[in-house]
Amino acid sequence: MDWKKVKPYVCVIILQLGNAGFSIVAKAALNQGSSHFTFSVYRNAFAAAIFIPLALFLERKTRPRITLSTFIKILLLGSIDPVIGQNAFYAGLKYSSPTFISAMCNLLPAITFLLAWILRIEKVKWKDIRSHAKIVGTLITVGGAMMVTLMRGHVIELPWTHKSTHTNGNEGEDPIKGALMITTSCLCYSSFYILQAITLKAYPAGLSLTAAACTMGTVIGTALTLGVERGNAAIWALGWDTKLLAYVYGGIFSSGLGYYLAGVVINAKGPVFLTAFSPLSLVIVAIMSSFIFAEQMRVGMVSGAVVIVIGLYMVIWGKTKDHKEAEKIQLPHLHNKSSSSFKATSTARSDEPISSPNVV
Repeated sequence: MDWKKVKPYVCVIILQLGNAGFSIVAKAALNQGSSHFTFSVYRNAFAAAIFIPLALFLERKTRPRITLSTFIKILLLGSIDPVIGQNAFYAGLKYSSPTFISAMCNLLPAITFLLAWILRIEKVKWKDIRSHAKIVGTLITVGGAMMVTLMRGHVIELPWTHKSTHTNGNEGEDPIKGALMITTSCLCYSSFYILQAITLKAYPAGLSLTAAACTMGTVIGTALTLGVERGNAAIWALGWDTKLLAYVYGGIFSSGLGYYLAGVVINAKGPVFLTAFSPLSLVIVAIMSSFIFAEQMRVGMVSGAVVIVIGLYMVIWGKTKDHKEAEKIQLPHLHNKSSSSFKATSTARSDEPISSPNVV
């Protein structure tokens, strides 16, 4: 088994498993009264505290110098997801359920594709079936997200939630506000992944970039929280409870390890592939949430999630065909390049003067 080929798949599965668990833990922390501003700060602070020593030790010989351009990109990375994206995610989670969040997060591949298209990272040929699949898949995904948001339908009774009270999961929820917040969060995540891909080309030190982004996010998030929650010192209190577990779990798995693994996958397969495994998280969260929060799934949510997945895999199919086509074009080019270099070496060797042996 070739580890280089398998590694992106292993990394992205670990990433989705970590994100699924975090949605559940984060919802529990928010239910206990955690401020989403301090949640973001503590999550990134724990990530920075762990990854700064790792980066200093493991990349001490390979870490390049930070130029002004790289610093600006790190500043943007620290603002886009660690501050704006995470706060929007927690606000959306307050207004909705973990399963709703996971269903909406399937918008990520479509949004990533649109941003990559706008920035001309992603090429679209209007007469090519692969481009048709990506465009139509994006539209279907958006339609599915609207179904998840607007459609309710009958409750799907599950054996372990049938006897539970109905006040457990639906009280205080607002699907419209939740959808707006999560869409904003997905837009930030997509922007973060694309900017991360660009930054890694100029600064190929994944651990150091992760540590720098988390540190920057901690600093900016602290300044924002002090401004917004002025005089409210209680939100900074820490105890041995679910909130601390959520901060540590989010810092290690979702921010630190999540950003690093995302960089590994992006380098190997690109940002669209990274977001293509979102349905795995949806299935895990739906099962866990129904057990832990007695969340009741409705026909509208399930139907919309199925439509999102269909559109998602149309986008993935188009991207897969693009990669195969690129490999076909690249292989002959590499072969010709190696052949020409071999001929050049042979010619150089034939032109060298043959030294006659010394006669004693």
